[in-house]
Amino acid sequence: MYSSFMSTPERLIEATRELLWERGYVGTSPKAIQQQAGAGQGSMYHHFAGKPDLALSAIRRTAEEMRGAAEATLGGGGTAYERISAYLLRERDVLRGCPVGRLTMDPEIIASAELRAPVDETLDWLRGRLAGIVQEGLDRGEFSALLAPREIAAAVVATVQGGYVLARASGSPDAFEAGVRGLLSLLAPVGTKQ
Repeated sequence: MYSSFMSTPERLIEATRELLWERGYVGTSPKAIQQQAGAGQGSMYHHFAGKPDLALSAIRRTAEEMRGAAEATLGGGGTAYERISAYLLRERDVLRGCPVGRLTMDPEIIASAELRAPVDETLDWLRGRLAGIVQEGLDRGEFSALLAPREIAAAVVATVQGGYVLARASGSPDAFEAGVRGLLSLLAPVGTKQ
């Protein structure tokens, strides 16, 4: 499943990332990780102290990947509205959900301050990044002066995360897409019709 050029720790981290996304923490057994990674028990415990240590590495990697993907869109050129729009409309596997957002529904991860930290930090980073872009739009007169950057940022994140949940529940990306269209129409720059 993984490239023969990947080291054993890399294969273990990637396998854990996939299994956490698909099954959650409780459903991700060390044996399943080892099988998916093509690694033995000795290899796993040679590189990681145990399942929590490996899960933390996998969660950190997933969080870094999410930040990178978000920044690739949010850091691009264009107006504040265009950058937020690009983030909301970028290609996603909506029915699979967000690998970071799904971790927030896992009681074992939420119960562990250490495992929860990268999730919380990533969502905080995203809200902060979006709030900064909204503030840029306010400063340039793109948006209504009534918009509160932190609240709009929270609404953007809630729309994406909630859209994943609604899409998964219905088995269709339509609910996600409707939420995005609705939010974008509310954010439409001053003097434009969307």
